[in-house]
Amino acid sequence: MTPPARVLRAVPAPTPEPPTPAAPVDGAAVLDEIGAFVARFNAFPHPHCAPMLALWYAHTHAAQHFYITPRLILDSPEPGSGKTRVLEVAQYLVKRPEMTLNATAAAIFRLVSFGPITLLFDEVDAIFNPKNSGNNEDLRALLNAGYKRTATIPRCVGDAKTMRVERFRVYAPVALAGLAGNMPDTITTRAITIHLRRRAPDETVEPFRERDVLRQATPLRDQLAAWVDTIGDQLADAAPAMPHGVEDRPAEIWEPLLAVADAAGGHWPHTARAACTHFVAQSRDRAASVGTRLLADLRALFTTAGTDRMRTPDILTALHRLDEAPWGDLYGKPLDARRLARELARYGVTPGTFRDHTTTAKGYQTSGPTGLADAWRRYLPALPGNSGHSGNTAGQPVTATSHVTDVAVTPDSSVTPSPGPLPLLPQLPHPPAPRVADETRETR
Repeated sequence: MTPPARVLRAVPAPTPEPPTPAAPVDGAAVLDEIGAFVARFNAFPHPHCAPMLALWYAHTHAAQHFYITPRLILDSPEPGSGKTRVLEVAQYLVKRPEMTLNATAAAIFRLVSFGPITLLFDEVDAIFNPKNSGNNEDLRALLNAGYKRTATIPRCVGDAKTMRVERFRVYAPVALAGLAGNMPDTITTRAITIHLRRRAPDETVEPFRERDVLRQATPLRDQLAAWVDTIGDQLADAAPAMPHGVEDRPAEIWEPLLAVADAAGGHWPHTARAACTHFVAQSRDRAASVGTRLLADLRALFTTAGTDRMRTPDILTALHRLDEAPWGDLYGKPLDARRLARELARYGVTPGTFRDHTTTAKGYQTSGPTGLADAWRRYLPALPGNSGHSGNTAGQPVTATSHVTDVAVTPDSSVTPSPGPLPLLPQLPHPPAPRVADETRETR
């Protein structure tokens, strides 16, 4: 007898459990962890460095939402100050790191054009050192252009018969490390700079072991990327408020970092603005061009003398006596009248002729369209307690008595002699002026 066939009943598949939504990432907590992490491996010169680095690393994951990406510069007066270590740690926290040194402009723009990367460039002092014979204008131009999202570099591609111009995008976050003094000004003005120094005997840091740093940094980077991805639209529309006095290029540089800090919340909006104020003030005070240092010393000279005009020989003598100024040995020789005129002409300041006692004299005045006051107002910070930018913006003597007559020379002018000759000034006390960056060639 044939047994009856068994009927197989289909067993319904179990209903899959809905995926557990990922817990939202606390941006402030992630930034706190990253700041603490990077501080383990470097003895930074001040407490604003680690928070700024955490914000800069975060902005690399959102660079596509910003119009500009601030350059990060790490410099020091001597090797062995931790510049490379900052880059080594950064490569495990930023988006798509590309660690390199001594790369050509052609190689870099092709790397960038393949997709968004974060360029970590070490030993740039060897590239931009003017003592080296190489021409690095292409690299400098690329780093400057890549500061803005809309920048491209045109190149001819194809063979002779199918030659065409192709525009390569060069927008990318860039960190540059090297010895101080050789970085082009056009790059430093687009950057936030940390001036590192060697560790003191009582300063300790953790040893850098790549396998441990990779293991510990990877979850931090993943959390940072995940959080930034959730706030992309917020960052794109952000217009963060700037600290008092931060405007123009510095405001442009800090806008991405402050936008990230505001999105994180907690203490970060305050912490970021404190760091912004510090770094912006540091950049203004630390390294100035020869021209702005000259303007600052001239403002101090005229203010101390209590006059609105001075003869060129008197100016040169007083400038040469400033111990901490470069005027006694500028490019191998003392500053002379011709070089003084050439430096000031770039700011629209030219010498003029005026009456000095019973004779005419040639020198510089504060008033007038080619006077010093307008240049002081435009290129120097305001003096303490003065809402203007010069100690003599009105073109009038600072004190009631002036050593020269307040008239211009005309054929028919009737001149009343001044009370006495203009004294040559000894070492002059004056407001601190920014030091001149080391230069081995003349400013163009």
